[in-house]
Amino acid sequence: QVQLVESGGGSVQPGGSLRLSCAASGFSFRDFDMSWYRQVPGRQEREWVGYISKSSASTSYADSVKGRFTISRDDVKNTVYLQMNSLKPEDTAVYWCKTRFGFSNVWGRGTQVTVSS
Repeated sequence: QVQLVESGGGSVQPGGSLRLSCAASGFSFRDFDMSWYRQVPGRQEREWVGYISKSSASTSYADSVKGRFTISRDDVKNTVYLQMNSLKPEDTAVYWCKTRFGFSNVWGRGTQVTVSS
């Protein structure tokens, strides 16, 4: 069974840091690109945050997080990470990891991040 499980969310003050994890199971993790998305309160659509290719060959980030967020992966632990630094209140959102099988997206359950003083 293909499964993605996010963890590491929580509450942090502006300027703080958090590291999210996404543990994958049920598929050959090392062979798949992975992405992070988020949904800000009050918005219907999920916003793409960033991406890491298989073998960590390339990464890409949304302009809103570039220079503050870093995506990495550990293919031994079957886990992808989202290191978030210099957090801002507008980073408050539910964060998901995602991969894609052919035409189908596979999502985790999400983890809440709240940035507030």
